Amino acid sequence: MQYNKLGHSGLLVSQFALGTVPFAGKAGFEKTGNVDAKEARRFIDIALDYGVNMIDTADLYSMGGAEQVVGDALGDKRDSVILTSKARSPLGDDPNNSGASRYHLIRACEASLRRLKTDHIDLYQIHNWDGVTPVEETLRALEDLVKSGKIRYFGTSNYTAWQMMKTLGCAEKYNLLKPISQQIYYTPESREAEYELLPMARDQDIGTLVWGPLGEGLLTGTVRRNVKTPESSRQGNGWPEPYVHDMEHAYNVIDVLAEVGSELDASVAQVCLAWLATRPGITSLLIGNRTEAHLRDNLAAVDLVLSDEQRQKIEQVTRPAPQYPYWHRFTSGMDRLDAAEKPFLDEHRQTIDNRKDLSVK
Repeated sequence: MQYNKLGHSGLLVSQFALGTVPFAGKAGFEKTGNVDAKEARRFIDIALDYGVNMIDTADLYSMGGAEQVVGDALGDKRDSVILTSKARSPLGDDPNNSGASRYHLIRACEASLRRLKTDHIDLYQIHNWDGVTPVEETLRALEDLVKSGKIRYFGTSNYTAWQMMKTLGCAEKYNLLKPISQQIYYTPESREAEYELLPMARDQDIGTLVWGPLGEGLLTGTVRRNVKTPESSRQGNGWPEPYVHDMEHAYNVIDVLAEVGSELDASVAQVCLAWLATRPGITSLLIGNRTEAHLRDNLAAVDLVLSDEQRQKIEQVTRPAPQYPYWHRFTSGMDRLDAAEKPFLDEHRQTIDNRKDLSVK
């Protein structure tokens, strides 16, 4: 297992981490799985054996149920893992039982600590942007939680790049602690994060944790062209995520992942994870499974090595179209590319150059 520094902190986290969306399976999360404390304990043992040192959860998952299962399952292994959770999501009808206000965050953190049966959370993440609460209020509440010892570090989840930059700018202005990480959705089928989020994180030394790297079951091999998706899977039982704009493109991506998998005697899921793990700026991939077999299959991707040709084959079929102002950098002959975004711009350049070659012919 490889360990990567998490942003501008000194924290080292495993390249793969254990996600807990399938834990508990209640209060709207029934379709994601129903892993109980006994199974979770087994999953944690397996993950630790593979070198995983981080477990990620949230108060939203099963409305606290996932945290409860994690707390029951960890036992004396609490100090063997970096434990992360999240807050901000609406947890009831009370309008103050939501958001990133001081009132809500401190209450939510204390409730998570009780469910997790621990006295601190190693990484506490704001689950989504709060467009009402002043950023300064959120940052001061998080800093107070750090100073009280209830959390060690904090990060964000599902922010846009401008929202993260506003947060970082506010922290700089008021001399407050800064977030060390972002948790985002990023898959071979959905590479929008490359436009702004990943370059921003590379530039600002923000760690990137990827949730749903297998597309919430879309890229596990259960979804195939002209084949009915099993109802026992998340994509076959009506779970609403992810949003897929172009299903034909998704099938093309799955076809190439399967093709590379057949070359390496590996599963579609393993190829997907192995490719994502090598992308610029990725700190850790969060894998959440409902069965031990799936967990072991995913973790085995740690040892899967793709050739340069195989990585390029996947990149080419999954490459997002250059958007403005990215394509304009090349059509106008701009030089001095920023190192934080250069890996992604180089791929855009290939698309533009190929288009030019075709137009000449």
